[in-house]
Amino acid sequence: MSRLPHVTAGPYAPPVPARELKVTSADGAPLHVEVHGPDHAPAVVLVHGWTCSTAFWAAQIRALAADHRVIAYDQRGHGRSPASPLCSTQALADDLEAVLAATLVTGERAVIAGHSMGGMTVLAAAGREHFRAHAAAVLLCSTGSSRLVAESTVLPMRAGRLRTWLTGHVLGSRAPLGPVTAPARRILKYATMGAGSAPHMVEACARIVHACPRTVRHSWSRVLDLLDLDHGVRELQVPAEVVVGTGDRLTPPVHARALVAALPRCVGLTELPGLGHMTPVEAPELITGRIRELVTTYAPGEPVKEGA
Repeated sequence: MSRLPHVTAGPYAPPVPARELKVTSADGAPLHVEVHGPDHAPAVVLVHGWTCSTAFWAAQIRALAADHRVIAYDQRGHGRSPASPLCSTQALADDLEAVLAATLVTGERAVIAGHSMGGMTVLAAAGREHFRAHAAAVLLCSTGSSRLVAESTVLPMRAGRLRTWLTGHVLGSRAPLGPVTAPARRILKYATMGAGSAPHMVEACARIVHACPRTVRHSWSRVLDLLDLDHGVRELQVPAEVVVGTGDRLTPPVHARALVAALPRCVGLTELPGLGHMTPVEAPELITGRIRELVTTYAPGEPVKEGA
């Protein structure tokens, strides 16, 4: 459960959902799911990243919910989804499939946007039955499929074994993050955001990340350290757009370019000059616009009613 309050005003204050539900994953893990917007509008599914929660998508939810049905859920151990002893890419795929099955009717297809570990969730699920049945197109924000620690530039050192070893220990630290203080904001901004990020953006991200329990943060860091989803990239058969900040230190542009080269149906790559890893927060209008365009192009129709 979140331990610190999110921001309570402005574009990054989490909107109140139209309804909330608990979805049970394949291993029995309960997931907190939110649904925003009109019931019969085109569907969008938002999948957040490591140490984040549904609150990370606040700006997109607020903008899209006027004319889309927006589904967002907390990854296991994050936000209001309880921690689980099972942390793996298979669990990520199981969870996304469970959410799709619980919130979309037979024949309904949605645009699925994943940020960071959320994008990896999409790749993990790419070959799954429910994913293929319900995914119309995907947006992959600030993500990668393998070699995450080796390619990270969080530590300003020459690439090599020493940097990889030190980066793994920094990102996988069990140390508590503590309260959101001025030094904490500076550290988070350096590691995850562009130099030009506004203070209210940094504040929103800091509150979300610091709310993640340290045991959850550590457990999922081990999964990311060993990540190999290159096969998932090749299995992703729906139209896929890729977005990355050129200043992303956690998943640098080398990952986005590798995705573009390997995706069977890549429909675009956007590199955002100077932006960091938190692209949905740092460039909210652009990310929202990309989602809208994917819906208009690939999922514009009314959902198919159950039993039709």
